[in-house]
Amino acid sequence: MAGKMDVTDPDSVSRFVEWTLQEAGRVDILVNNAGVSGPAAPVADYTDADWRHVLATDLDGVFYCCKAVAPHMTQRGSGRIINIASISGKEGNPNMAAYSTAKAGVIGFTKAFGKELAMTGVLVNCVAPAVIDTELLTQLTEDAVDYMVSKIPMGRMGRPGELAALVAWLCSPECSFSTGAVFDLSGGRATY
Repeated sequence: MAGKMDVTDPDSVSRFVEWTLQEAGRVDILVNNAGVSGPAAPVADYTDADWRHVLATDLDGVFYCCKAVAPHMTQRGSGRIINIASISGKEGNPNMAAYSTAKAGVIGFTKAFGKELAMTGVLVNCVAPAVIDTELLTQLTEDAVDYMVSKIPMGRMGRPGELAALVAWLCSPECSFSTGAVFDLSGGRATY
């Protein structure tokens, strides 16, 4: 089963969820991982279009996807929603105000939505990774990546498999008493 949607378009998201329900019969897990970094630039140089693009993808997309699957999950009384935030949302990165703002919004949304669904059997959590060695880094300058890695006490980027393992646990039956939580995956960068 394969499909495609635009997370910035609520109608596209709704159509995709309906298609998934027709094809698979149910949605058990949602991992909101679509994202863009946007340009690495000072706020004064940031265009309105770049700002809106980052927030539309990284924050609005999480909202649209959660809103589309939650009724189906709550009706069944079970489900897992994992939102991928960022350590940038907790600590901010200079010259990445749009990305940091969007990811801070994902953290706040996760906390609120997790509490909202706490009695439904649907758990909502998020992961706040430091820099992970993925394609997203191709959107950034080498200086921006070097800055982020320099803030990690372990002195390296995270690996996609490390993030995947945490997400898998959050989706598992072993994770049964966490909702509205933020799980850091930062190589020691997180300070709170």
